[in-house]
Amino acid sequence: MQQKPPSFTEQLADCRQLAVHLEMRDAYGIAEEGADFAAWKAGDDSSRHDHSGRRDAWLDTVRAAVAREVVIRRARIVSEPVSGYIRFEHAGTPLNIEAGEDVRWLSRRGASDITPPGNDFWLFDDQVVRFNHFTGDGASAGPEVVGDPAVVKLCATAFEAVWERATPHAEDRV
Repeated sequence: MQQKPPSFTEQLADCRQLAVHLEMRDAYGIAEEGADFAAWKAGDDSSRHDHSGRRDAWLDTVRAAVAREVVIRRARIVSEPVSGYIRFEHAGTPLNIEAGEDVRWLSRRGASDITPPGNDFWLFDDQVVRFNHFTGDGASAGPEVVGDPAVVKLCATAFEAVWERATPHAEDRV
């Protein structure tokens, strides 16, 4: 019987030094159907600056990890021109940075010779990978946690290659 993977919050709580996240999708279906995205498209970007709203639990989780001296880095590979959802994400990134994440952006054209895995992932302390699987319409299909050293190395190498080329959020113009 396959064991249920630990929650993301548990994995980040166990992280001691470094958590990196590579995102490669131009849209996330469940989020695109949400009220925050709909409001943003209608011209209300207040959710992108809301310190106590829907994102509060995430921001608290990041702050707690950073307080333990965990470095959190997020890189996003995006198509150009960017999708509406990526513009929405870009608009909300200052809250991630304020909480302690370091975020960078890379054009998909700039990543053509990088070999990333087939799915978005988190890598914790260069020891374990948490893949985020999605359905064809962008809904979550659940995580997969992998500790295979070859998979960890693939993800670490891909992330570092993206990170080296990517533009820091403060310098990125969507």
